[in-house]
Amino acid sequence: MSRRRRSIMSEQLKYELAKDLGFYDTVQKEGWGGIRAKDAGNMVKRAIQMAEQAAANGVNRP
Repeated sequence: MSRRRRSIMSEQLKYELAKDLGFYDTVQKEGWGGIRAKDAGNMVKRAIQMAEQAAANGVNRP
């Protein structure tokens, strides 16, 4: 049985986070596979922070 990976984050959110965290140029040049593991971890960490803040404020982000 094969499993298909689905992205939890929208592409728009991933690009927004890459810009905020300063590695958007790397993504543009090399794709998502070109970023460091540390950058990917920071991206997830920031997305969780944003989700927690939105939940605390009662805001639903698409």
